[in-house]
Amino acid sequence: MDLEKILPTNGPSINEVKKYINKYSGEIIVIKCGGSVLLDKNLFKQFIEDISVIFKLGLSAIVVHGGGKNIKKKLDNLNIESKFINGLRVTDERTIKFVEEALLELNDEIINKLNNLQASAQSVAPQKNNVIKIKPERQELGYVGSPKEIDSNTLLKIIKEKKIPIMVPMGIGDDKKIYNINADIAAGTVAKELNSRRLLLMTDVEGVLDKNKNLISEINSAVAEEMLKDGDISGGMIPKINTCLDAVNNGVTGVVIVDGRKPHSILFELFSDKGAGTLIRK
Repeated sequence: MDLEKILPTNGPSINEVKKYINKYSGEIIVIKCGGSVLLDKNLFKQFIEDISVIFKLGLSAIVVHGGGKNIKKKLDNLNIESKFINGLRVTDERTIKFVEEALLELNDEIINKLNNLQASAQSVAPQKNNVIKIKPERQELGYVGSPKEIDSNTLLKIIKEKKIPIMVPMGIGDDKKIYNINADIAAGTVAKELNSRRLLLMTDVEGVLDKNKNLISEINSAVAEEMLKDGDISGGMIPKINTCLDAVNNGVTGVVIVDGRKPHSILFELFSDKGAGTLIRK
């Protein structure tokens, strides 16, 4: 394997990468991307590059992508107002169609760009090969659900075929209708179901910060729970940390909140000593 050809020059060093490849071989890495990573052309390009590197190193990854900002753009263009309850988008019969469209457009783009870098990927979406059965959240949210069952065989089959599953965070309810799922929760559920070695949640923040606003590079679940209680973790970070805790308490070895705004943050997190965010272990 010619690492020099595979690795970007501004990523982790070849020696560091060598050290970590074995650690992840035969393991599954679940990566959730969202926020500015999907909107900023440069970050998006690096994200695609990072996923293609993981593929070329012979490792197994599953990507779950959000698309909140892409959805917002589409709905704004159609003059459809977005209402939120506790951070979840209220999604009625009309809106869900556009949400699905926006997510599928993004899904196609990720797959095409990966294929251009000689990394094979396959779309996992409700219409084609649904892997998530959902239970509806609350009635006032409309078509928003949380996963109740994951078809892990379909995902493992794609991985065995040496492809990267690129998942739309949507599932199907008992009513055979399509529901939207929070992408962090979808990724967390997939990671738990497959006992993945790592779950990376890419965000627009540095990671978990201490009282003095300094990055904490690693915490265990007891400390994280303490910080939630004390209000040191607040706002949009609360549901993320809850997803992390749920994952590490249910078979995922480590969850990392990764700063997606940093160059090649996925590679630095997986293949370097210093990482690129906050690692949470049990």
